[in-house]
Amino acid sequence: MSYIRETIVTTVSTEGRVHIAPLGIIAQDDGWVIAPFRPSTTLENLAAVPFAIANYTDDMRIFAGCLTGRRDWPVVAVEGCPVPRLAAALSHSVLQVASVTQDEMRPRYFCKVVTEATHAPFTGMNRARAAVLELAILVSRLHMLPKEKIDAEIAYLTIAIDKTSGPDERQAWDWLMERVNKHRATL
Repeated sequence: MSYIRETIVTTVSTEGRVHIAPLGIIAQDDGWVIAPFRPSTTLENLAAVPFAIANYTDDMRIFAGCLTGRRDWPVVAVEGCPVPRLAAALSHSVLQVASVTQDEMRPRYFCKVVTEATHAPFTGMNRARAAVLELAILVSRLHMLPKEKIDAEIAYLTIAIDKTSGPDERQAWDWLMERVNKHRATL
């Protein structure tokens, strides 16, 4: 059975430009599948430099930031890997592309785990972090969802934000809601 782990994936271009993207990576056999939709800087980078870092972080500002034009997050070099990790990663996995299944819409890059490391303890999740993550996923699909679905999801997720958010979760939520409100204005 496969499952999806929500991560921040870092890749690099042949020129060394780092790209940071929130992606759900798919567990498959003894590795992970990275399968963003075309067009994608992540896909271009993986084709050119067949490595990625799956960054496991509880900083929801990074997920929200990447979806709202805030992609300048500090990175740290990883020994033996051309791709850096996020400085805010609690842990990370170095992934190397082992095979590619081409598809016009969504190619699948199957990656083997080369190494893994832990940098800080995971001290738990609160409902606000989960709500921000769900809103980030919703924001990435605004163009595909009816207004009623968007409004209902936001109404439910707002409960967790109002009850359990700290300043970082609130900031991430506000960034995403700016994006939602811009989308609503175009309808």
